[in-house]
Amino acid sequence: MDADLVVVGSGFFGLTVAERLAEEHGRKVLVIDRRDHIGGNAYSEAEPTTGIEVHRYGAHLFHTSNERVWEYVNRFTAFTSYVHRVYTTHRGEVFPMPINLGTINQFFRSAYGPDAARDLVKELSAELGGKKPTNLDEQGVSLIGRPLYEAFIRDYTAKQWQTDPTELPASIISRLPVRYTYDNRYFNDTHEGLPVDGYTAWIER
Repeated sequence: MDADLVVVGSGFFGLTVAERLAEEHGRKVLVIDRRDHIGGNAYSEAEPTTGIEVHRYGAHLFHTSNERVWEYVNRFTAFTSYVHRVYTTHRGEVFPMPINLGTINQFFRSAYGPDAARDLVKELSAELGGKKPTNLDEQGVSLIGRPLYEAFIRDYTAKQWQTDPTELPASIISRLPVRYTYDNRYFNDTHEGLPVDGYTAWIER
């Protein structure tokens, strides 16, 4: 192929660049990839027995608050109404994540409003008395207080890093999101969903 431009990598970025150059500027674009399929890490394929779409490289959940992006991607695919929600267990009880007003009230067996919950977290996170955190464990306590940190963050972090949080640098986490509403969506973007026909069908268009 006699191409004007070569794009290396056929993930979302590469394919979008190629499509825009071809569509808006009339360029001949050659897209190359080291894998035997397009789509990068968003590649999906149907499981042969069930026909269920499988994300080969891990789940990709599309979400954006950018209206221009949303209009653009909807030129190629419709999206399901899927909304990603995450739950965790602590001592045999199921809690919504990220930590929100529902999580806080369930955990403390209370009925705090937003302001009271903020005051509680502020009080609990003052345990270090202004001392600069020296490790991730102290950082977590200083951000959301020991009870919430130890219930919902500490063990997950230790498992993720395969290291005790007292041995990890505080700089790993700069903030821990706490929502003072009952919104338990994982993402707080305006638009969210999965492509109706799967990612591969979308990117092949």
